[in-house]
Amino acid sequence: MLTVYGIMSCDTCRNARKYLAEHDIEFRFHDVRDDGLDIQMLERWAGRIDWIKLVNKRSLTWRKIAEVDRSDLNRDRAFALILDQPTLLKRPVLESDDFLAVGFSEKRFADFWKSNT
Repeated sequence: MLTVYGIMSCDTCRNARKYLAEHDIEFRFHDVRDDGLDIQMLERWAGRIDWIKLVNKRSLTWRKIAEVDRSDLNRDRAFALILDQPTLLKRPVLESDDFLAVGFSEKRFADFWKSNT
């Protein structure tokens, strides 16, 4: 089953959930603020994609972090920041056994679902 990790109030997460529902793709939503986020999730995702893709450097939260904490960012510091402030996670993260995506792209989803159904 597909799991969508995000935040209920996030427009991109809403778009992803709407797309999946409209295309009858079964999924479960995991709100990283309410349901939690842990190091095992981040490590699992980073085992499948480059860890830097998990950091939302366009977010207001990122801009509020002191420059000293943002400079020379490494994986461990990035994960610590995301765990401390889950809104730093680029959203949504969509995960299944066959698919992992960060951010929502209707075309990418359509291409994936066509090739795997």
